[in-house]
Amino acid sequence: MRLKVTLYLEVISSWCFWALPAWSELQKRYTSRVDFDWKIALMDPTGLPATREQSEWFYRRSGTMMRSPFMLNSGWFEPGSKEYLAPNLVAEAARDFGIVDDRIWTAIARAALREGQQVGKWEVAAAVGAQAGNFDKTKLLERARSAKVEARARASTAEFLALQVTQRPTFVIESEIGDRVVLSGIATLPPLVATIDAMLEDLAAYESHAAHFGAPPT
Repeated sequence: MRLKVTLYLEVISSWCFWALPAWSELQKRYTSRVDFDWKIALMDPTGLPATREQSEWFYRRSGTMMRSPFMLNSGWFEPGSKEYLAPNLVAEAARDFGIVDDRIWTAIARAALREGQQVGKWEVAAAVGAQAGNFDKTKLLERARSAKVEARARASTAEFLALQVTQRPTFVIESEIGDRVVLSGIATLPPLVATIDAMLEDLAAYESHAAHFGAPPT
């Protein structure tokens, strides 16, 4: 039996960026027992900085909390933007080209948060995504701007909101025996490891019982 971990993220979220090392380590550590997936959870104006100065204040706070040797770059910020569809929909559109891993969204996140590229612009986000995925930018951009891709991102955002959480990243950890844990706003490895280990122990117990006693009687 296996676990499933779903990461709900916003591509330009600083805390999703800070969670990247933990997310990568989880996938290396548990690849034989856990299925991993990510889904878009778009931020509305309540989750976005109001000014570049405010963004930099947040980055100083999160950067020191994560003991980072560098500060994130706020150059991506566009005054007046209420939503950043381009970076998220480009990442989502890459699924239609067979790329379901992290390479596209992480490349766009790094372009924004380390290099300050304005990935809120469709052409910029598509260029970064196409380079990371090694495919045609025009086709990726066309797919990203399609109603179908936006509908998927809106649907996964609705799933996120239905969890009644507000923070990105949010990790949803589910097992085949019906257990479910939601960790919202967590960006470090230890609580995720502790949760997954505990849930894998439960699965091992169920497997042992099934080996000794078989399926439940009808």
